[in-house]
Amino acid sequence: MSGPIRHIVMWRLRGETQEERSAARVKVKTLFEGLKGRIDGLTHIEVGMDVSAVDYACDVVLFSEFTDQAALAAYANHPEHLRVREALGDLRIGRFQVDYPIKETGA
Repeated sequence: MSGPIRHIVMWRLRGETQEERSAARVKVKTLFEGLKGRIDGLTHIEVGMDVSAVDYACDVVLFSEFTDQAALAAYANHPEHLRVREALGDLRIGRFQVDYPIKETGA
């Protein structure tokens, strides 16, 4: 597969209280947004925190784009990405992922 690829990950996070879950959301957002400009081939990164408060919602979503499949594969083992994963430890209790090619549109 060649061309740009979108990588979306959603997490449910650990926390006994609303304050603990809120702090966990901020930590995930801060750590992942800190990757901006640090990984070759990562062209866009955005982290959103859920505001719906419905019981079935995920807490955080990562929306990122890469130049191609090879850049996404390199990201998985990049030292900066591994540092973020280690810093999050067992904060995540559920993880969902979708990767798909981005169709280029003509202007």
